[in-house]
Amino acid sequence: MASPASHSESIDVTYVADLARLKLSAEEVATFQKQLGDVLGYVSQLKEVDVSHVSLLGDADLKNRLRPDELKPSLPVTEALANAPKQDNNLFVVPKMVE
Repeated sequence: MASPASHSESIDVTYVADLARLKLSAEEVATFQKQLGDVLGYVSQLKEVDVSHVSLLGDADLKNRLRPDELKPSLPVTEALANAPKQDNNLFVVPKMVE
């Protein structure tokens, strides 16, 4: 069985950090490289477990469990809009995202 750390060289932490727009020190890269390698090692250990006898759904009761609709008091409009940067006609005004 492979040790968890054996997968650490297959992860390009610098590339992933760049995608996430993170600036990591060399020490952080090394730390995350080892941690991510350990995670991959544990995942590969899980692949070795025989789950052929396990149901994908378990004992799933596939019925929706919804609470009954009940009329309750809600937040007043003025209070809901109190911190809105822009509002008009008792609605939030947001920038247009799709042209």
